[in-house]
Amino acid sequence: MSSNNHWMQRDLAVVWHPCTQMKDHETLPLVPIKKAQGIWLEDFDGNRYLDAVSSWWTNIFGHANPRINQRIKDQVDQLEHLMLAGFTHQPVIELSERLVQITPAGLDKVFYADNGSASIEVALKMSHHYWLNLGKPEKKRFATITNGYHGETLGTMSVSDVALYTETYKALLFDAIKVPSPDCYHRAPGVSWEEHSRFMFEAMRQTLEQHHHELSAVILEPLVQGAGGMRMYHPIYLTLLRQACDEYGVHLIVDEIAMGFGRTGSMFACEQAGITPDFMVLSKALTGGYLPLAAVMTTNQIYDAFYDNYDSLKAFLHSHTYTGNPLACAAALATLDIFAQDDVIAKNQQLAQHMAQATAHLQDHPYVAEVRQTGMVLAIEMVKDKANKTPFAWQERRGMKVFEYAMQQGALLRPLGNVVYFLPPYIITPEQIDWLAEVATAGIELAVKD
Repeated sequence: MSSNNHWMQRDLAVVWHPCTQMKDHETLPLVPIKKAQGIWLEDFDGNRYLDAVSSWWTNIFGHANPRINQRIKDQVDQLEHLMLAGFTHQPVIELSERLVQITPAGLDKVFYADNGSASIEVALKMSHHYWLNLGKPEKKRFATITNGYHGETLGTMSVSDVALYTETYKALLFDAIKVPSPDCYHRAPGVSWEEHSRFMFEAMRQTLEQHHHELSAVILEPLVQGAGGMRMYHPIYLTLLRQACDEYGVHLIVDEIAMGFGRTGSMFACEQAGITPDFMVLSKALTGGYLPLAAVMTTNQIYDAFYDNYDSLKAFLHSHTYTGNPLACAAALATLDIFAQDDVIAKNQQLAQHMAQATAHLQDHPYVAEVRQTGMVLAIEMVKDKANKTPFAWQERRGMKVFEYAMQQGALLRPLGNVVYFLPPYIITPEQIDWLAEVATAGIELAVKD
């Protein structure tokens, strides 16, 4: 039987991996995975790893889920792919109907893409094109909040603010307005999340007041800024933002790619603010982590601005080859069936409480500034100086030490810089959470030593 080393050598000869300094693999072994079942990944040497990050925040109901597997198997014998321009198929129609039913009221149309970055590009283009069709070409700029992340294509990087991903390509990006984030990690002592988020909204209000004439949309991640270090804020910010966008005539784009589908304690994060955005962008967990698919939900008001005779040139002539792929739609339908048939959100709330209890002791750790949580996302921020929240230098790669230790123990934890986070599949058990907390604690102890 082939070994890890066999596949690792073959891989490194030909594969350029994403989000990776390939030279790291001179000392850090690449991990070839042979198979996966439920919450476990298994390599070619028989080692198992608990997938505590849901395979890049996608796999919510476990690997090789029998219900999703079967739906895809049934579909592949029926129709594997079809261009969606001029044609349609049963899975994409049924999925669109289901998405309209479960998303906030007023999101009545669905435009498909095949990944998160592509769907953000769709929303940005669609927003500007809407204003263009209404005779307002000057509304072509976008505002966003600092420390946000929306993807790694040129447009999405332009509205992102995580320097690790954007700085290298700065010369290629368009100029978006960056407004200070409501990130509650930076709140003053004794100030609540809600108070801080309200206070931080004033900068956004001023931005809208000063720039609304040229702003097409505001775009942000709701409640949790994922790649920016799992930084979190209160729903009141979204409530105030929706009101202000309405007041100043600016679209609101909510990027639910990472946090949609039950991750934050509600089906969609923006539900906690009681709002309907003009565009809601979905991907990742949409297919249960099986296949690439993304959806841009929008309103009939947006849709109607494009509906005209062909020679008006108002049509949204944007397409991706695998838009609305039947196999991916089948996986998404199976995923939504699980939500409909199982009490997923309520169970998640119980699991989230257990995650909080299992990691509560880390609040007092001398090198942990904060343990923060929103639903099934829990983040532990390691710092050099707890009192002043002075971070460890990024060059020290403290998080990498946690990753290496956890892998040795059989847990896949993939920190973001100095932030160790849990973002597990929803099938994780309380016992597995307890064990994960033990591994993380030991890994942090190891990582903070000089």
